[in-house]
Amino acid sequence: MRASRLVSILLLLQTRGRMTAEALAGELEVSVRTIYRDVDALGAAGVPLYGDRGPAGGYHLLDGYRTRLTGLTADEAGSLFLAGMPGPAAELGLGTVLATAQLKLLAALPPELRSRAGRIRERFHFDTSGWYTDAEQPEHLAAVADAVWSQHRISIHYRRWGGEVWRTLEPLGVVLKGGGWYLVGQVDGQARTYRVSRILALEVLTERFERPAAFDLVAYWDTWTESFLERRYQGEVAVRLSPGGLALLLHLTGAMTAARVTASIEALGPPAPDGWVHATIPVESLRHAEVELLRLGADVEVLEPPELRARLAATAAAMAALYADHSSCEAMSVNENTAQPSGILPR
Repeated sequence: MRASRLVSILLLLQTRGRMTAEALAGELEVSVRTIYRDVDALGAAGVPLYGDRGPAGGYHLLDGYRTRLTGLTADEAGSLFLAGMPGPAAELGLGTVLATAQLKLLAALPPELRSRAGRIRERFHFDTSGWYTDAEQPEHLAAVADAVWSQHRISIHYRRWGGEVWRTLEPLGVVLKGGGWYLVGQVDGQARTYRVSRILALEVLTERFERPAAFDLVAYWDTWTESFLERRYQGEVAVRLSPGGLALLLHLTGAMTAARVTASIEALGPPAPDGWVHATIPVESLRHAEVELLRLGADVEVLEPPELRARLAATAAAMAALYADHSSCEAMSVNENTAQPSGILPR
């Protein structure tokens, strides 16, 4: 958001000439104090921007200074189109804005860069949703994105694990992760993460907020996800895995879990003559471990803890009994059908 605003200030001064801080603030819908900070940032970056005091004062660029997109390299021009992602942009309500911006960029590029950018857009496509699950289309995503963009506080009715709550927060950013949308919002000066699909109701409030100058969305998200993964796995289980079970486990789990499983196998020694290996698997809880390991069937044996081993044994016994009953019923049905002649000849 700030980078976009800095570019906007630069282009406004380039196209309109001298402008006061108040005029820039009104044009960009931010405070005058924000404009002062942005002007300082542009100056620190080497932009020849000057300010004059008095009734006829204001900010202006050094005569003859212009910024032009034609200064882009071929790789830089192409990368701008790789960053487009029209699907997520449309979900955020920015599809038309993105398309217009790309058209303007193409028109501004020289012919050789225009051709290269077009070829890159034709040859690369980003599909951000995961396999086996439908991409989320949260009801309130567009409203959340608009509040982030306009810096308006919002009040949300949110469904969390412990129940439903109301929260008033300052929306700082939106993140797309594995097909799911997340809102990063500030509450009482502390940034928190909310899944947009769990917002049951949303109201955009009239009061605006000042975005923290030091807040970095990418840095926050990297730190938060690392912390989330560390909190997620609260325990470990010891198992034996067949070669097929190990391959399936590594295929079904995330990169971090797969790396920890592989490291534990190397630490616990070579495979047995039959190819089975010992491994340690990080888990969220016994219930989560039970569900996940049941997917491996007879290709995994839990060694520790005893509670999980007992739960799997009980589940397996219950399943065996269930299918045994069904087998008896099917056998009776087959006998009854074979006892009654039909017009269909057996093969």
